Amino acid sequence: MLDPSAVAVFADLREEGRELDALVGELSEPGWAKPTPAPGWTVAHQIAHLHWTDRAALLSLTDPAGFGRMVEEALAAPDTFVDEGAAEGAELPPAELLTRWRAGRAALDEALALASPDARFPWYGPPMKAASMASARLMETWAHGQDVADALGVRRTPTARLRHVARIGVRARDYAYAVRGLPAPAEEFRVELVAPSGSEVWAYGPADAAQRITGPALDFCLLVTQRAHRADVALVATGPDADRWLDIAQAFAGPAGPGRPPGPPR
Repeated sequence: MLDPSAVAVFADLREEGRELDALVGELSEPGWAKPTPAPGWTVAHQIAHLHWTDRAALLSLTDPAGFGRMVEEALAAPDTFVDEGAAEGAELPPAELLTRWRAGRAALDEALALASPDARFPWYGPPMKAASMASARLMETWAHGQDVADALGVRRTPTARLRHVARIGVRARDYAYAVRGLPAPAEEFRVELVAPSGSEVWAYGPADAAQRITGPALDFCLLVTQRAHRADVALVATGPDADRWLDIAQAFAGPAGPGRPPGPPR
């Protein structure tokens, strides 16, 4: 029997996909060609990348050997395979790309529901349970959806689904150091984030920790997914280690990203 928390994250992933689908579902061809904040990536590149990674997750759940071949391809071109996958999908006619992305989301949703809740499935980082994989897919869907929204000039309303993104960002603290060849701080941090509702605080880490991060959950999620520059978010760091972390935080697997340049306040 699936854990209720797993069922909840599966439902949240579906909803995150639907919200992004509503942004692109009726776009004209020129709309798909609009540049996004990611250099060289259009709206089509963003959706193509999500389709590519959804397919990778589906293979991980249903065809480990097939997923292994994808990993081998990535290792053969570690600096370019992400861009190449996005570019290949972006060349499709928008209607076909949209259809493929929708079908891939549906297939992944079914596979997640059927997956053994205790099994761990391979990924580009450590193996993950199905619920964790769904959280990671939600994080990426939200982050690339932010790029699409920015390209289209749409202000999205943050939701409680950001809890999944925030949790990954906190848990990935040590990874952000490791991917840069830096030693991670030995002590835990306290992170207190004001939820989008404004009436709840999401707290992580020991309440008495000396190193602390406070601020809006939306701002934290934008920072750890590298969708905003630190100068443009209202996060407060207490302690030198916490302050340093905000300069390098990343919630996603892979090489350290360059981040985003400073821009208009959100």
